[in-house]
Amino acid sequence: MMPHDGLHHVVCLQNAVSSIVEWRRDMSQKLTFIQYVVAQRKTMLSSSYFSLALRSCLCGMDVLAKSDEALHVCLTAIVFLLVAYKTTQSSLTDEMLDVLSAACLQLNDVRRFLNARHSSLLSLSQAARLMKVVASNSRSTVHLIEIELSKAYLYRSLACKHYDNNSIYCVANVYLSVLYYITGQYPMAIDHCALVTRLQDHSQCSKHVVQGELLPRIDDQIDNILGLVVFYQYIRTTALNEEQERRHVNVFTPALLAHYLGIKFLSVRKSHHQLPQTPLADKILRYQICFCNSPEIFVADVMAYSFASRTKYPSNDRLVKVDRGENKSSLILSQLDTSMLVELLQQSAVEHFTTCRELEARDFDLVVTPDFKALYAFKPGQYQHCLQLSVRNVRTMIVNTYHCCLFIPLPPELIQLMDDDIVSLIGLTALINQSPNSDFPLLVFIHQLTLSLYLMTQCQIKLRHSVTSLATSLDYVQLAHSYGEQMLTFVFQHLRLSAVSVLIDQHVLKFLKQVISRYITVSH
Repeated sequence: MMPHDGLHHVVCLQNAVSSIVEWRRDMSQKLTFIQYVVAQRKTMLSSSYFSLALRSCLCGMDVLAKSDEALHVCLTAIVFLLVAYKTTQSSLTDEMLDVLSAACLQLNDVRRFLNARHSSLLSLSQAARLMKVVASNSRSTVHLIEIELSKAYLYRSLACKHYDNNSIYCVANVYLSVLYYITGQYPMAIDHCALVTRLQDHSQCSKHVVQGELLPRIDDQIDNILGLVVFYQYIRTTALNEEQERRHVNVFTPALLAHYLGIKFLSVRKSHHQLPQTPLADKILRYQICFCNSPEIFVADVMAYSFASRTKYPSNDRLVKVDRGENKSSLILSQLDTSMLVELLQQSAVEHFTTCRELEARDFDLVVTPDFKALYAFKPGQYQHCLQLSVRNVRTMIVNTYHCCLFIPLPPELIQLMDDDIVSLIGLTALINQSPNSDFPLLVFIHQLTLSLYLMTQCQIKLRHSVTSLATSLDYVQLAHSYGEQMLTFVFQHLRLSAVSVLIDQHVLKFLKQVISRYITVSH
């Protein structure tokens, strides 16, 4: 019996030791996750409550890129949201423009950015760097942002006080025309072509050429031209043993390409009744005159002219007049419309936050919670999709080992993704709790579970769900409310929140109880 008892004792001891080891491992993971959450909070708030300076931002991105992938992605998302928020409040400044470019291209050349702010040529170079990336990649959200940034740098090159006569003016407007065309803004594309074709003096236009490698895909003809030019250059350098300067390969004269694009864009543009019609023959004639009078013609120019001469275009009653003046000031196109950029920044920020959640799930053995996706779906009224994501989030976080840690700070730039009701609650909480003697703004936090419950309940009400469905949501709300004191203690003990921090969860949960109770009463 003794050996058996001894064996039983050993087994029990091993089980006890294993349990202790497992507990320590679990606690170690939780403490590591807490440290990560603290670092993430500091990353988000440091960008929000301090100035978005180019040097500090690039330094932070460089450090995080080398140390923690999830925090680097989180910082990028916050930068995107912060620029979107500040742009809607005022305008897109040089500082914000450079920060965005650095974030998209992963650059850390502060001097180059600063020098380009006062140089037409360097601003054009910055646009070219972005366009080169865009031309070689698919149309992801980040690449669409890069297109808008390219436009901004091109406008800045035109706004500089000193630039090289008509040369930079022409090439910048041709690039702008192409960028507007590929984003579906056809009137603007036509307008920028017209700014070039209406110039009286094109003698300086070939000083800065349009680089074929920077052009995104416009149509099959341009692709064929660029391919034939490369082949032609290969024949001359190999079969004929004849070297040519690199600048003569895959380049267009800005004025000639503007004529080609103007005809191309007009031929695909639908009728625009606010503008008078103009004969296409006049456009083609001007193209011919410009071609014959051009002081320098490249191989690509000849091929483009050949394509344009042999192409059959739609009848003139489908075309529009765009020649609205004779000089550079005839069209007010000196500033980028930032509405599209703001929308893209918000969308990309949500995508980055989602990636951040996926990295957290990978590093800490968590289930991915698409809370930001749900938030972004709610704003434009995609209630069914938001409801599906929010229900999934709620069921995941109710049983999540780390649920006490899952708080989201709510700086101003993140609030722009939320609806009026919760923004009002945040505002009232800030007004009540803000100390008049404090030198720091109040930091408002919300738990992921509370936010998901809010979105779930609002979607159910907007989709007119049954009373039974809302009663289940009320149970979840009451359960989350019971977590309140526990979470509050945990947060201030472990997440190192300052005295100027406040949790909004209890206010939101009380609001949800009232909303659900009112809905159930009215439905009966």
